[in-house]
Parts: sequence; C-alpha cells; structure tokens
Amino acid sequence: MGQKKLIKFAAIKEYENVLEYPQGMPGKWNAFFQELEKETTNIALDNLAIAQPSKPLVLELACGRGEYAVGLGRKYANQNFIGLDLKGNRIWKGASIANRDGLKNVAFIRTQIDQVTQYFAKDEVNEIWITFPDPQLRLSKAKKRLTHPKFLRLYQQFLQPNGIVHLKTDSPNLFLFTKTVVELYGLTTITATDNLYSTEFMQSDKWEDRYAIKTYYEGLNIASSNRIHYIQFKLDKELPIELDEKLKEIIAEFEVTETHESLARNGKQAME
Repeated sequence: MGQKKLIKFAAIKEYENVLEYPQGMPGKWNAFFQELEKETTNIALDNLAIAQPSKPLVLELACGRGEYAVGLGRKYANQNFIGLDLKGNRIWKGASIANRDGLKNVAFIRTQIDQVTQYFAKDEVNEIWITFPDPQLRLSKAKKRLTHPKFLRLYQQFLQPNGIVHLKTDSPNLFLFTKTVVELYGLTTITATDNLYSTEFMQSDKWEDRYAIKTYYEGLNIASSNRIHYIQFKLDKELPIELDEKLKEIIAEFEVTETHESLARNGKQAME
C-alpha cells in the first residue's frame, strides 16, 4: 500500500465523522449526529440512545469520495447524510471536506455494501443515492449490480415504506437494467431520463438542483457516452424471488461483455 494511502487510512481513524465497521449502530444515527453537531470528541457509540430520527436520513452507497453526501449536506442542513464505501482512501476526501467546511450533518461508514443491513434499523433511512457505481456489465455479474433485486431486498430492511432510490449513471446498460427491474417488479417510477443534462429536461418541472451535483467519476465520462442517465423510484412493493429468473432471461437480451474496468482503462488512455 502506498504511503499516501497509509496516511489517509490513519487520518480517518481519527475523524469523528468516519466509522469503520461500527457495531450496534441501528437506531442510533439520530443520537450520533446530535453528538457530531455538539463537536463531541471520542463519541461513545455504545452509549448512544436508540430513537427515531428527528431529521430525514439519506444514504449514499458506493459513495467514493462522497461528493453527493457532501453536496447534499451543504444544500439541506435539516437532513443528515451518510456515505458508505469500502475504500478508506476515497472516503478520506469527502470526510476531510466535511470537516473543513463544518458540515456536521455528513458522516461516512467504511464497510462492504452487502453488510449494509447491519448498520440501520427498520425504517431508519428515507432515501438512497447510488451514484456512478460499477455497472457490472457481464451477465454473470448481474447480481452485483446495486439495483439488482438482491440488493433492493436489503435496502427494504431499513428504508422507510415508499422510500426512494436514486440512480445516477453514465452506463446505458445499468440504466436499462434498472428500468427493467422497476417495471418487472411493479415499482413506482418517479423520474427517469436518459439525458439528465439535456436542455429539455433541465427546463422541465422534473429538474431539481440536487441533480447537478457532480462526482469525480462523472467528470471522467468513463463510458464515453456524454450522457448521464438518471432514475428515481419508490421501493414500494415486495420483490418476489420467483421473478429473478425472469429478470435474468430479459437482461440476457441486452448483455454486453466489456467490463467497467476495461472501459475505465480506455477512458484513461483517451485522456492521456
């Protein structure tokens, strides 16, 4: 591991707004943010009270550098935001900015996404943002897509009834896959567009300022599509597991084989 990464890993261990694999946190996020607001040092997680959130709690999954958690935190002081990612050196960036700018409504969890249910109580989270995740383009990796029913069932364990999921991606295939999931399982689409920054959409009544927050990976334009795809939907129905096989059959029709990693390499080479 490089020296810079080691420095960042050491730094986040001292940050009050970063928790690494925290134990016993479900139901305690309201109390945690209250302590963060008071600038409490060495917050004793075991002593935090379990209570219903007094502010909406919004989760950014695969947050990377946390641009969305930080950006939303700036815009909405009356809400709390958590970015979740495994890469501590990436989390360091967002956590450092939140600390620098005094954003006491922004925090980060370092952990794997498939362990997300360990950190939140039933109905504790209001919304989920998924911003530029690895689209896992191979059909064999479809279950690793963060909008696959496998993951949506995890989110349902802590998302409020009719809770909202946002996906922002430069991958047409992940966008199409997610739309297919929403339609197949009868979920409610709120907004969907295959060209988020088009003049038509930006001038429509569906546009919101929070859509304009841009991540580092969005700027790279890895997919070389020059289009950002966005879908917002309610996780408001049960997801029958027997439909998973039908989903697999449907998505096989638009499978692509180039991986996200190779796209990233190609994008990087094109920039050099």
